[in-house]
Amino acid sequence: MAYSYQSLTQTLIDGGIDPADAKEEAILLLTAFAGADRVTLLCDRHKLYATPALMAAVGKRLTRYPLQYILGTWDFFGCTFKVDESCLIPRPDTELLVETAITALPKGGIFADLCTGSGCVAVAILKHRPDLTAVALELYPETLSLAVENAKLNGVAHRLIPLRADLLTEGREALAAYAPLCGIVSNPPYIPRVVVDGLAPELFYEPRAALDGGEDGLVFYRKILSDYTSLLAPNAPLMVEIGYDQGDALTALGKIYLPNIPAEIICDLGGNHRVAAFRHNADSNRIS
Repeated sequence: MAYSYQSLTQTLIDGGIDPADAKEEAILLLTAFAGADRVTLLCDRHKLYATPALMAAVGKRLTRYPLQYILGTWDFFGCTFKVDESCLIPRPDTELLVETAITALPKGGIFADLCTGSGCVAVAILKHRPDLTAVALELYPETLSLAVENAKLNGVAHRLIPLRADLLTEGREALAAYAPLCGIVSNPPYIPRVVVDGLAPELFYEPRAALDGGEDGLVFYRKILSDYTSLLAPNAPLMVEIGYDQGDALTALGKIYLPNIPAEIICDLGGNHRVAAFRHNADSNRIS
């Protein structure tokens, strides 16, 4: 069997892929597994391509296996990352967290990236802030190894310190060795448990532990706000990615754990809540 750009696009749509995504996915599959050129594909949409690798990749994608895992790499914030089933796939939504951190983190310190996963947040920040060092905290050894590999791939491994620990249990104690921190960033699991099973089919291939934020989606936020803010230097920022409807919940949690520091809820271009930012109280040694 052979595919043209046009026929593969339609095949993907027929297989349940969103039409808005199918055109770009067809290009990525044909360039990666058939040696096609993007310009040629767009100029000659009926030219046929057939390789065993292409057939296998298309077959896998039609099972709704994530395109990113099929390709093995994915671009995020101007960097390329290796991705596999041990990590959550980097998404454009998370770029706002990186943008916020690049601007907010003070010069020349060590910041922590909690639940680092692929390392995309820490590595992207380090790539754009050569004055900083990151401690990348992650529970799963294979995921942490991937983060280290991505740091090497992007030339920042000498400024990334891998730290294997469970954020919910011994993480704070493990991270204390690097305090005071110049900031904390995190894209923790934040989807309510009851919602996880109803997500898009592709998400069933991603690690559930990277998605499941507990009964109300707020378990990791509570732990970060209650335990980790004491590791911050004066005036150091804390920034976390949040769900599109979690701004009010983070504001409320901030009033409980950081009563003197209002949450700043930052929205994406679509107007959805995306980042909650807190700044350390400069008049004390901790914000909790």
